[in-house]
Amino acid sequence: MAAILFALTAAFMFALGTQFSKRGLETSDAATGVVIQLSVQAGLYWLMSPFFIEAHFWLMPVVFLFAAMGFFRPFLSSRLAMTGNRHLGPTITSSLSGTSPLFGVLLGIVVLGEELTPALLVGAVAVFSGISLLSWRRGNVKRDWPLWVIFLPICAAFLRAATNLLAKVGMEVLASPYFASLVAASVATIIAWMTSGRHFKVDVARGPAGKWFVLTGICYGTGALSLNLALIRGQLVEISLILACVPIFSLFLGAFVFHEKAITRHVVMAIVLIVAGVMAISLNR
Repeated sequence: MAAILFALTAAFMFALGTQFSKRGLETSDAATGVVIQLSVQAGLYWLMSPFFIEAHFWLMPVVFLFAAMGFFRPFLSSRLAMTGNRHLGPTITSSLSGTSPLFGVLLGIVVLGEELTPALLVGAVAVFSGISLLSWRRGNVKRDWPLWVIFLPICAAFLRAATNLLAKVGMEVLASPYFASLVAASVATIIAWMTSGRHFKVDVARGPAGKWFVLTGICYGTGALSLNLALIRGQLVEISLILACVPIFSLFLGAFVFHEKAITRHVVMAIVLIVAGVMAISLNR
């Protein structure tokens, strides 16, 4: 049960961080936002590192695995997603990006040999049915882009799932979710400064947008640590399915906290399905 609670916490914090990020991007550019939120995330981990990290951790080969996590996500996955968004638009891109939990389930079964029990299967069907309802749009989508572009957001979704696999494997060698989070965030921050630092706007960082991005970094940092805490306690299959709750939390926050969207009938049906799926996954434990 602890794994599921940590995974739900991660999903909620990722959704909340996305809302804060959207506020910051209203008056800022993405490059500045990425640099700020990653720097805050890494900074928080380093502030707490004396309480959780031992010196010999840095001498273990698994540190390179944790470093790869920071390269794949968010650096490489975000750039693939942004390129896909530029060609496909946000609707198709977000729908294809929602395949990340599916990749997580497949990686858990194929690579780690985890079992898809009847309870997990029922939960998976319910969760993916709910996500499909959230992604459904009326009307036909006009295609004016090359077919290969569709693989960009799919590859981004796969990399996000693969990063969770790397975390799971790495923490079996060194059972420190905190160290895994710190190394990944530090590498991602260094890459962000190297690739986007020249576009960093100091005046934006000192304004209202900077405050939103700081909150984003706190949320994403908490979410990433919660996710690693979940992965070390539970199976990749079930954690990946729980992470599919991010859109539900985003909708609730948008409707009731940030007053963005109304809750429609389709959303209610999706919520019922996903909640039922999460309950089925919980019963699996």
